[in-house]
Amino acid sequence: MKAKIILLIPSLLLFTSCAVIRPGEAGVKQTLGKLSNEVVTQGTIFYNPFNSKVIKESTQTNNIKLILNLPSKEGLSVKSEISILYRLEQEKIPSVLENLGRDYESIITSVFRSASSDVCAQFFAKDMHSGMRANIEEEIKQKMMINLEKQADGIELIAVLMKSIQLPSGLASSIERKLQAEQDAMRMEFVIQQEKLEAERKIINAKGERDAQKILSEGLTQEIIKIRSIEAFNKLSNSPNSKIIITDGKTPFLIETDE
Repeated sequence: MKAKIILLIPSLLLFTSCAVIRPGEAGVKQTLGKLSNEVVTQGTIFYNPFNSKVIKESTQTNNIKLILNLPSKEGLSVKSEISILYRLEQEKIPSVLENLGRDYESIITSVFRSASSDVCAQFFAKDMHSGMRANIEEEIKQKMMINLEKQADGIELIAVLMKSIQLPSGLASSIERKLQAEQDAMRMEFVIQQEKLEAERKIINAKGERDAQKILSEGLTQEIIKIRSIEAFNKLSNSPNSKIIITDGKTPFLIETDE
C-alpha cells in the first residue's frame, strides 16, 4: 500500500502544476483552448500542464503611450504625446481574451487612432493648445468607448490625455503674437481706466471746492459782515500794540503795526 502511495505522488506531481495569482492580477484557466468563466483574483490555481494553462492579466490601471500627428480642421498636423489610461474589468477578462486576444492593447491603439482623427478634424489646431483640449479629450474617449463596446465588453477607459502638444512653427508664432497683442491691449485698457478714474477724482474734487465756495459766498450776507467787523474792532481795541487803521466805519483795514 505504501509503495502504491509513493508511486502515486510523483504521478500527481507530474500531471499537476499551479499558478500563483498576486494582488493586481487576475487568472483564467484555459483547457484544450477553452477559457473558463471563473476568474481568480488572488491565490493559487492548479491545472494539468499537458492540456491546460493559466492566463494572467493585470487588473491595475495601465497606460498606453503614443506619439502621433493629429489632423486639425484647417488641415494642419499637430504633434502630440498621448496617454490612454485603461483597466480590465476582472469579471469580464474571459470576454476580452475571447474576442480580442491577448494583444488587446493594439486594438485599443487602433481604435484611438480612428477616434482621434475623426474628433480632432472638427477642431482648429489652436483649440488643442487651449481650454478646448479637455473637450477634445472627452470626445475622443466617448467615441473610443462606443467602438470598443462593439468588439468586446470589459475594457474600462479611464482617460485620454493629450500632452506635449507641438503646433506648427508658423501657427505657434502667430498665436504668441496674438497673445502678446491681447496682453498689451489689456495693459492699455488698464492705464486708460486709471486715467479715467483720476480725471473723475479731479472733477469731483473741483466740484466740491466750487460748491464750498458757493455755499460760503451765499452765506456772507451784509448782517454777517457787520458782525464780523464788530468782532474785528473789539479784538483790535484789546490789543496792546499801536496801529494805524483806516476804516469806513464798517470794516477795518490795518495798514501799519508797531510792535
